Amino acid sequence: MTDRRPSTVKDVAASAGVGIATVSRVFSGTGSVSPATRDRVLAAARALDYRPSALGRGLKLRRSGGIGLIVPDVTDPFCAELVAGVLACARTLGEHVIVDAAGGDPAREAEIVERLAEQRVDGVIAMPAGDEADWRGAARVCSSVVFAGRVLPGPPDVPDVPSVLADDAGGVRAVTEYLAGLGHRRIAFLGAVPGGPPRVRERAFRATLAQLGVPVEEDLVVAARPARDAAYAAAAGLLQRRGDVTAVLAAGHLLGEAAVLVARELDLRVPADVSIAMVDDVAWAELCDPPLTAVARPARDIGYRACELVLREPARRGRGGPVLLPTELVVRGSCGPPRAQRRRRRGNPAD
Repeated sequence: MTDRRPSTVKDVAASAGVGIATVSRVFSGTGSVSPATRDRVLAAARALDYRPSALGRGLKLRRSGGIGLIVPDVTDPFCAELVAGVLACARTLGEHVIVDAAGGDPAREAEIVERLAEQRVDGVIAMPAGDEADWRGAARVCSSVVFAGRVLPGPPDVPDVPSVLADDAGGVRAVTEYLAGLGHRRIAFLGAVPGGPPRVRERAFRATLAQLGVPVEEDLVVAARPARDAAYAAAAGLLQRRGDVTAVLAAGHLLGEAAVLVARELDLRVPADVSIAMVDDVAWAELCDPPLTAVARPARDIGYRACELVLREPARRGRGGPVLLPTELVVRGSCGPPRAQRRRRRGNPAD
C-alpha cells in the first residue's frame, strides 16, 4: 500500500476550474475574488484535503508568521492571565504564538527581540523593560509591535508603538479615596524603584492625596524592586520605622504579599491595627484572613485586545494614544477605620 500524494495548489486549481493565482488569492486573503469562485475553490480544497504550506508562504513573504510575546515572568499571575488572553485571541484568528520571558532584564529582552525579528514574525506583543533603540528596530522589522500592561520607562521615545493598558491611575485613585474616606491620613505607599516600570501608580497616589487635602509624607513613600526579598525588606523597614502608619497601599501583588507577611510577624492585626490594600486582585487575595481589598486589572482582556491590535488593526499604530481598559476596586475585609477612630467609637456610647 502506497501513501497518497499530498494535494497541491495545482490540483485545487484544476478541480475548481480556476488558475493557480486565483487559488493563491483565496488562501492568502489578498486580491479580488468573487464569492462564488471563493466557495468553489474552498470546496475543492476540502474535497482534496488540501493544506496550504505555511513554510512556503513564509518563504515567499519572507515571514515565518505568528506573533512573539515577551513577558517578565510566565509564572506571575498577571502575566499568566495576559498570556492566556493573547493565546485565546490568536487561536480564534488561526495564528500561533512564540512566548518568552525576559525577567525584567533589558539585555535579555533585547536578545529576544532580535531573535523574533530574525524569525520575521508578523508582530510582537511585549511588557517592555527598555531599551528604546531595540524597540525602534523591532518596529521597523515587524509589521506590528504592541505594548501590553505597561509601556517603556521614561519619555515615550517610540511614538509609533501602540499600547493596551489598565487604567492604573483610576484604580489607585479609587483605592486611595476609599482609604481616605475611612478616615486614614497616614497612608503608606509601597511602589516601584526609580528607573523601573513607569510610576503611574505613585503619581496617582500623590495626586489623589493632594486633591483630598491630605499631605504626602515622603517617609511613607517607599520603593522596592519587583522581587520577593526586596518587597519584604521594604515592607519590614516601613512598618518597623513608622508604627503610626494606619494604612498601606501596595502597588503590586508582591508588595501586598510582603505587607501581609510583615504585619503578621509584627503582630499587627488587619485591619484593627493597620489596613492593607493592593493593586492586582490575584487569587490568594480572597483567601487571606481577612480577605484583601484590591484593585482588579483586566489582564486577560489586555492580552486579548493587544493581540487584536497586532493581527487585525495594524493601521491603528501610533494613533489615538493607548487603549485604556477599566480597573475595579474590590472591597474586602482588610480595610477599616484607623485605630484612633476605633478607640473613639468604643469610648462613646452614643456611637
